[in-house]
Amino acid sequence: MNLNQITIPSLDLAKAVPFYEKLGLKLIVEALPHYARFECPDGDSTFSIHQIESLPKGEGIYVYFECENLDEYVKELVAKGIEFEELPNDKTWLWREARLKDLDGNQLILFYGGENRLNPPWRVDIASS
Repeated sequence: MNLNQITIPSLDLAKAVPFYEKLGLKLIVEALPHYARFECPDGDSTFSIHQIESLPKGEGIYVYFECENLDEYVKELVAKGIEFEELPNDKTWLWREARLKDLDGNQLILFYGGENRLNPPWRVDIASS
């Protein structure tokens, strides 16, 4: 099994689509006002947004996008006017992360996990389970 796509909610796709294009995603399906799908710049995953009438309650959705050159990429986005809640910093789980919210309040985490993304020191050993 491979994760192909994530779909998140949005109140206004006409505003959300340009935001995600500015982040670097490539629009491949435009069925406004109800749906839009993007290609990620690296890999084969897609990311989509769909229109809803009201946003989910609580903490909402967290979406992680891995960026090999995280610090450079964040600098480019800041220069384009993207506002971050948290600039790149090292986390105790051995990833480097930057955090921002999209126009609907969905939490976006741009990160670089390197080898630790799939193989952290605390990874469960499949052979012993």
